[in-house]
Amino acid sequence: MISQDYDVYAVDELLRKIRIKESQLKIAQASNLLYTSQALNHQILELRSQLSEAEDPEMKALMSLLED
Repeated sequence: MISQDYDVYAVDELLRKIRIKESQLKIAQASNLLYTSQALNHQILELRSQLSEAEDPEMKALMSLLED
């Protein structure tokens, strides 16, 4: 149960970070900050990758089997 609560917290935290980065990206694009926009896009992709890993229960189950 505690791990599920932690997982929910971790997912919520990733979603919050993605929303912040997307807001920053809109500002950077509106200001024509090319390199900043590229960096933010890269960061958003990394966060989304982490999010998909955090939300994949089958992957977690497989990893727990490998750890045992």
